[in-house]
Amino acid sequence: MHRLTVTGCNVNYEGSMTVDADLLKAAGMVPGERVQVVDINNGARFETYVIEGDAGSGVVCLNGGAAKLGKKGDLVIVIAYGLVDEREMQNHRARIVLVDKNNRIKK
Repeated sequence: MHRLTVTGCNVNYEGSMTVDADLLKAAGMVPGERVQVVDINNGARFETYVIEGDAGSGVVCLNGGAAKLGKKGDLVIVIAYGLVDEREMQNHRARIVLVDKNNRIKK
């Protein structure tokens, strides 16, 4: 997911990153999946896991320790990796989800 806008930070949450369910679905991600987050504004890179936010809400909230690595309004890239064998790689296509400033999927 490319250039998501962070909508909030909650340092008191146990951990993770809350992401709109529609965005997770479009990216083929599932709650609890490990992700790498790259903050475009400050260069921070960190790993966490995603939890599902309300569909259509546009929520992208950094929780727990991740909340100290970014701030509301920052642009982030969320990357999930997978392991595939050579046969699977022949047909594999990365899913790239582009969004607008309100975290709505661009058509």
